[in-house]
Amino acid sequence: MSTLVAPKAATAGTRQQRDPLGRIGLAAALLGLVGLVAAPFFVYPVFLMSVLCFALFACAFNLLLGYAGLLSFGHAAFFGGAAYVTAHAVKEWGWEPLSAILLGTAGAAFLGLLIGLLAIRRQGIYFAMITLALSQMVAFIFLQTPFTHGEDGIQNVPRGHLLGVIDLNEPLAMYFFVLAIFVLGFLAVWRIVHSPYGHILQAIRENENRAVSLGYRVDRYKLGAFVMSAALAGTAGSTKALVTQIATLTDVQWQMSGEVILMTLLGGMGTMLGPVVGAGLVILLQNYLAAVGFPVTVLIGIIFVLCVLLFRRGIVGEAIRLLKK
Repeated sequence: MSTLVAPKAATAGTRQQRDPLGRIGLAAALLGLVGLVAAPFFVYPVFLMSVLCFALFACAFNLLLGYAGLLSFGHAAFFGGAAYVTAHAVKEWGWEPLSAILLGTAGAAFLGLLIGLLAIRRQGIYFAMITLALSQMVAFIFLQTPFTHGEDGIQNVPRGHLLGVIDLNEPLAMYFFVLAIFVLGFLAVWRIVHSPYGHILQAIRENENRAVSLGYRVDRYKLGAFVMSAALAGTAGSTKALVTQIATLTDVQWQMSGEVILMTLLGGMGTMLGPVVGAGLVILLQNYLAAVGFPVTVLIGIIFVLCVLLFRRGIVGEAIRLLKK
């Protein structure tokens, strides 16, 4: 009888330890949402919209790295590629903004499927190098393709009217549109992570051989995570093209892939709020230091080294560790 009661008691104790953390995380998310709703009345909306776009990009990347254990150096291909597709659809074809974003998302998902089918056959550093090589190929194609206008990019992208009714040239209307996209994307990531599919991804990350021995088709699960991550990255890139009203080669080059890795690691890999915090910190430093003329990459590099040495779990990851104690 005691052998049956002990596991139940242990499970109840574990739940009691986890529930406070869950409530704290929910409270932090709700407080952050309230802050984001009020923020455009006190902070420059375009800056906030840029933070939200990169936060969604980092959340998409964290889905792949933090929960599936796959380090991709090629996510800029999906981010920048979707930005080009959306910008072209809005400016040249006259598409409605939401439809253009969905087109960019679909294009990123299709590109993610093509790259994933090739890259997912390898693991570790080989997977990372394949994604980097294929991403550079995509960047070269966008440089040479006429519709991207080469190094000039697609400029003066009109924001248009959402569903033909809401004028997105109004800063507040555009901001709340971007906020809605970010919240939906964040909830999508949360749902994936906390679903049985997400639990299998985490099992693959922890011990892939054991997952194979249990009968799971590991390659299919990893490919699915890769495509979903690419699609969400495409959503972020498409939205960013409308916010900044330009799509350039900067969005598709390997440096952008490096930035999203930095955002994820700074905030906390494998946490829900970590990429959001990391993206906000990096974009804030880039904007502030650009105004004062300080070399941005130097300070961000120093911060990254300090975080690796002192906060190996990232900002949010270390906060969670302290709360668990």
